[in-house]
Amino acid sequence: MSAPPPPYPGKGQEAGYPAQPPPPQGYGQPYGAPPPAAYPAQPYGQPAPYGQPVYINYPGQPGYPQQQGQTTVVVAQPAVTVVQQFRESPVHTRCPHCQAEVVTATQFETGTFTWIICLVLCIVGCDLGCCFIPFCVDGCKDVTHSCPNCKTVISRYNRM
Repeated sequence: MSAPPPPYPGKGQEAGYPAQPPPPQGYGQPYGAPPPAAYPAQPYGQPAPYGQPVYINYPGQPGYPQQQGQTTVVVAQPAVTVVQQFRESPVHTRCPHCQAEVVTATQFETGTFTWIICLVLCIVGCDLGCCFIPFCVDGCKDVTHSCPNCKTVISRYNRM
């Protein structure tokens, strides 16, 4: 223990510390208010008395100076096209052949992905009939979407 700690700030004068300045009297500017004389006096007139409504003139209303030669700008929005995803489940769409609003009929057909899975299973060692399992699983087959009214093929989803 070398030396005692210094005394608290209020008791510093007798220990040789300089005197603290007294706290400022009164309050400063309200929070968020600009400092005095930071902005010039507003040339817009006197503010409305408290409780009185303030009316603002907008273009086209009486009392607002009309501009000569006003032009109207028309902004054209592009048409939004919804791209439908033809996958495993039926899709609500318009048939391009008969123009009817339909929910497509789906049919699962053997495709390239099914044959590749079969070949991989044969190479792995499932050659005693287990390699034919992908032909029974709809998740390995391609999907054909057709119109239920005119029976034409609308789209085909290939897994490969």
